Amino acid sequence: MRWPPNRKKSASPSSAKNSISVSKPPRNPKVGRRRPARPVRDAVAAIVTQDARAKVNLTLRVLGRRADDYHLLQSLVVFPALADRLVARAADDLTLDLAGPFAAALAGGPNGEDDNLVLRAARVLRREAGVVAGAHLTLEKNLPVASGIGGGSADAAATLRILSRLWNVTMDEAALAEIATTLGADVAVCLSPRPALMWGIGERIARLDALPPFWLLLANPGIALATKAVFRELAAPRFSAMQKAPPHPAFASLDALLAWLAREGNDLERPAKALAPEVGQVLAALGATQGCRLARMSGSGATCFGLYADERAAREAARVLGAAHAGWWLEAAPVNGSG
Repeated sequence: MRWPPNRKKSASPSSAKNSISVSKPPRNPKVGRRRPARPVRDAVAAIVTQDARAKVNLTLRVLGRRADDYHLLQSLVVFPALADRLVARAADDLTLDLAGPFAAALAGGPNGEDDNLVLRAARVLRREAGVVAGAHLTLEKNLPVASGIGGGSADAAATLRILSRLWNVTMDEAALAEIATTLGADVAVCLSPRPALMWGIGERIARLDALPPFWLLLANPGIALATKAVFRELAAPRFSAMQKAPPHPAFASLDALLAWLAREGNDLERPAKALAPEVGQVLAALGATQGCRLARMSGSGATCFGLYADERAAREAARVLGAAHAGWWLEAAPVNGSG
């Protein structure tokens, strides 16, 4: 079914037809105003693919709020081997199909396709790069929506990457990061799935050379938490301009990393638990599993993670929790310290 049905874009000489659909059932005919597009033969490849890795905040400090209401943050982020998958095909128009276990949840935004960061990223890149071609995009949505693991931001970053290849866009990393930041504060850090410290509103990034390898078990109780609601519940933090980079830690071992993480935390855990007590239940369940070295919430929730030294411990914890909590989303994945 085409979603939203029979929705037309306003006529504009700079906009091509855009539409979004959820795979199965069959779609209705496309609608919208058409414009001349660059022939598809100008694209570099007929089909390209790109993973959109989950982003996990091992730490998250809220240090203040600017006059424009953006919060100032400091966070250590990693990218476990869990991802949405994006496929792009050369086309005249700009369209998006949604597939995967969480496609329906993504399609249910109140503003239709205007809510979708994939289409927004595609439009912005096309405008900034002066491209007139379109693309048919398929997003396999494997990560929960509104869950604190950066799924939407990762999808937007993957869109910038995949369409740069499809459309043969030559743009340096700094320019691409500027575009990413206009889409969301943490989209830029998702352009490269390597461990990083991020601060400011998320636009300032220092990639870490390496982290010791470990495994994460991600657990979500099947609820979505709106980021704005969690921040509203947060007590007003002391303002800090954070113009300088935070200290750049180096971790020679997993024990050293865990000692550093123990001194940090996630300032959004308390407000998230106030809005959704299930978050506290997930944290307690993770912390009780054998071999869990740290249990913490990621981002604004409701996804939490348990940190384990090896695959065996993480997968056994997933088995135990899966048997006890049939409605939870549970995924174990490695974190390679170099990306």
